[in-house]
Amino acid sequence: MIIGVPKEIKNHEYRIGMTPVGVRELVNHGHKVLVQSGGGAAIGLANEQYEAAGANLIDKPEDIFLAADMIVKVKEPQPNECKMLRPGQLLFTYLHLAPDPEQTKLLVDSGAIAIAYETVTDDHGGLPLLAPMSEVAGRMAIQAGAHSLEKAQGGNGTLLGGVPGVLPGKVVVIGGGVVGENAARMAMGLGADVTVLDRSLDRLKTLDTLYGPRLKTLYSTVESVEDSVCSADLVIGAVLVPGAAAPKLLKRETLTKMKDGAVLVDVAIDQGGCFETSKATTHQEPTYKVDGVVHYCVANMPGGVARTATFALTNATLPYTIALANKGCQQALADDPHLRNGLNIFKGKVTCEPVAEDLNYDYVPATDLICAG
Repeated sequence: MIIGVPKEIKNHEYRIGMTPVGVRELVNHGHKVLVQSGGGAAIGLANEQYEAAGANLIDKPEDIFLAADMIVKVKEPQPNECKMLRPGQLLFTYLHLAPDPEQTKLLVDSGAIAIAYETVTDDHGGLPLLAPMSEVAGRMAIQAGAHSLEKAQGGNGTLLGGVPGVLPGKVVVIGGGVVGENAARMAMGLGADVTVLDRSLDRLKTLDTLYGPRLKTLYSTVESVEDSVCSADLVIGAVLVPGAAAPKLLKRETLTKMKDGAVLVDVAIDQGGCFETSKATTHQEPTYKVDGVVHYCVANMPGGVARTATFALTNATLPYTIALANKGCQQALADDPHLRNGLNIFKGKVTCEPVAEDLNYDYVPATDLICAG
């Protein structure tokens, strides 16, 4: 199979879909890998490293899209990339389709086969290709939030860890999954006063067992969320409904009750955001204010630590990429129900039920299409 790895073109996105180590593995399996020249340069992965691993360097992305059987990326394809896809071509990347009707339509119209990292599952009910970036984003959320709290950045001037004689800042994390736990760990490490809200009592018990009295846990209701955020200096939105648009947990009217200069970090912005006032921002202009509250809503947050994020992501994606290349798309999807859960678009059909529901497409189960050949 010919695998294409184009350079990412989203604003301040420096990650790349495959490292030289991944190239060497695929070449060792008998496949051909096309990597866009300079695609990994920003994170210290030089053209020479890719060539030494066996990659063919290509200057123009359109040449990669034209020649490759499978495109491996990091972020969702931008409109001009969607238009380069062809019927039957395989795309393996993050998609986040539910809040993005334009991308969904372009992918449906392309006739391509699109597998989303974020909806691939595992035997434990987890999301193994989303987890690495959730870990990165959760930890980054506290870094970003702490910086945004500085007065010069529009925040209220609170140091999360406090100092002797001065209380620490209050951090509220809504959602106790991978993002939430990693955010809480970082905030506790800085010495902040941390509360996690979740609707799963089992998850709250697990967090309580792991972190004890250092971490406060609270069952999530409309009232408990509102009470908690109104006294918080930093709020992390860390909720996820796999494949679907994020639920809006914080309404506009609540902002007027929050501290002036408090900070919201919406890690769910890729899925539309979990705060009513959230809108996607970039690393170039990461924040804006609504009713005195700073919003940090960068849609590709892990791109800010692109080297770490690339290695974390490709460690997880490589086995699936190899399976798709070795077996071919159809057989790999037929053999692995967890990979099949990642299938969002198949030759003009929407195969992810939450996406079909949110965007009013007819839902076609992946098994129906795969079994039909």
